[in-house]
Amino acid sequence: MKNPVFVVPDAYRAMMDLAEATKKTGVPETTHHLVHLRASQINGCSVCVHMHAAELREAGESEERIDTVAAWREAPFFTDAERAALALTEAVTRLADRPDPVPDEVYEEAAKHYDEQQLAGLILSIAQINVWNRVNAATRQVAGQRP
Repeated sequence: MKNPVFVVPDAYRAMMDLAEATKKTGVPETTHHLVHLRASQINGCSVCVHMHAAELREAGESEERIDTVAAWREAPFFTDAERAALALTEAVTRLADRPDPVPDEVYEEAAKHYDEQQLAGLILSIAQINVWNRVNAATRQVAGQRP
């Protein structure tokens, strides 16, 4: 089927409005892209993996950073703030994988690097990419194709 955001009136605009709102919270754009790439890898959304890796390249990010997002814990290419955002991304994306979906230590580490508005923006950004991943996977959208 066609992507549901283009079937339901105003759905695409709502998704884009949420993305714009999260960009205004002070979280670096690169961090949003890293978060989107990591959640998309976890969710197996080829459309979003392809798109967010390309966005990172266009933003001037190195191939070593893009290539190692899935192994960010072991790779030396990420800042402490980015690591906190990636840990939060994994927790929020994998809610059903553990009894305490977002452990206090994950949240507290993120809160060390982001103020309340930034943390709210980050959580909404993670939620938004998870919506995109689920919509794309459910309707078998194909990486590299435009709607």
